[in-house]
Amino acid sequence: MNAESRTGRVVVIGGGISGLAAAHRLVGAGARVTLLEATDRLGGKLLAGEIAGVPVDLGAESMLARRPEAVALARAVGLGDRLQPPATATASLWNRGTLTPMPKGHVMGVPSDPAVLGGILSEDALARMRRDHELPRTEVGDDIAIGAYVAARLGREVVDRLVEPLLGGVYAGDVYRTSMRAAVPQLFEAARTCDSLLDGVREIQRRAGGKQRTGPVFTGIEGGIGTLPGAVADAVRARGGEILLRTPVLGLTRDADGWQVRTDGRVIAAGAVVLAAPARSAAALLAAESPAAAAELSAVEYASMALVTMAFRRRDVEGMPEGSGFLVPPVDGRTIKAATFSTRKWGWVDASAPDLFVLRTSVGRYGEEEHLHREDDELVDMSLRDLGAATGLTAVRPVDTGVTRWTGGLPQYPVGHPVRVARVRAEVAKLPGLRVCGAAYDGVGIPACVASGTRAADEIMLTPDPARGTDHGTGE
Repeated sequence: MNAESRTGRVVVIGGGISGLAAAHRLVGAGARVTLLEATDRLGGKLLAGEIAGVPVDLGAESMLARRPEAVALARAVGLGDRLQPPATATASLWNRGTLTPMPKGHVMGVPSDPAVLGGILSEDALARMRRDHELPRTEVGDDIAIGAYVAARLGREVVDRLVEPLLGGVYAGDVYRTSMRAAVPQLFEAARTCDSLLDGVREIQRRAGGKQRTGPVFTGIEGGIGTLPGAVADAVRARGGEILLRTPVLGLTRDADGWQVRTDGRVIAAGAVVLAAPARSAAALLAAESPAAAAELSAVEYASMALVTMAFRRRDVEGMPEGSGFLVPPVDGRTIKAATFSTRKWGWVDASAPDLFVLRTSVGRYGEEEHLHREDDELVDMSLRDLGAATGLTAVRPVDTGVTRWTGGLPQYPVGHPVRVARVRAEVAKLPGLRVCGAAYDGVGIPACVASGTRAADEIMLTPDPARGTDHGTGE
């Protein structure tokens, strides 16, 4: 088994959106790229599928439009004319058994004005919020759990009824252990300078308003966000990149000339490697060359969740509440954590099935994953019970259902996560021609993952190529 020539070659390990973004950047800069994906498909948590013949997303369904990286990538691979904002952004909160419009004027669930929360919080909780200005500053140090900080300033009910369903839903996590510095960095900076949390949120909103941003906050793609990975892969192949599926990497070693990437059937020699695998897989591959980085990565925890997608006859659900769906505070003890009315939210879903109403629910989060061991039909029935209780539509059955399980799908960002990531990157930087990227590092959203892959690629292109003996700088 002879190692192949490594001159000018970069191997990307992992075919999620981070690895694909890295490969796209690298081939655009003229590198010879081989991307290796262990499974039989690309995209990671981006997955397009169908329900009752209707195209839907079975994974991530939207991306932040006001952060440019993912939108720019979609346009670069020919999807610009298919970018489509939500048809409605009006969501509700299923709070204490009642659907209430989600309040405006908050930063990831952290409110700025108690006056708009009368239908959501108790009178005692509102009174507790107003004490924020009377309290001494809460020291945050190098990091603090966002749930602990908000509870200290505004009371636990604000966390349980607002922050947890919104921010906790993003990470499928527990906000009482989620790093504020990692998850909401602008709020962390405000907490370091403002005595009052309410004043800090208002200052964040004031600055955002001063930027006069236009356009939608979020966007999707006609046909589904899950179509993005295939478009990026096509663009990589069109520039000469090689993409291999069902090719798990079994070993990663460095010698005097560069890297050797061992798969089941070959050894690929490369000048550089972008490691875009989940944290535990990356840890296993780094164990020999960087035990310190491997130890840090092996400590990263992941949450599992499931999406239950259902299609109903539209005439059967004419009484469905308005809006794009609702969030559910976990404190209320429901099975589902959110419901998205896909037909209402996405114009392309609505247009593709005028006689059907498509929605999906999410089940499971960190520390609450026991339901995920149930059979698919049980998850469907549990979702239907909660939907019936929330909407009043209790005698309606879907014409088609599907359950998508994301086992170990979402990395958790506990207190200290940014420091852990910095330690990983410092150790990896000691290995010439190697960079890491992915959701485990700088954010779980699609733009953050694209940015992570692009950053890794840019740094690789600045790294000396041992096979050529050139030196373009280290990028460190």
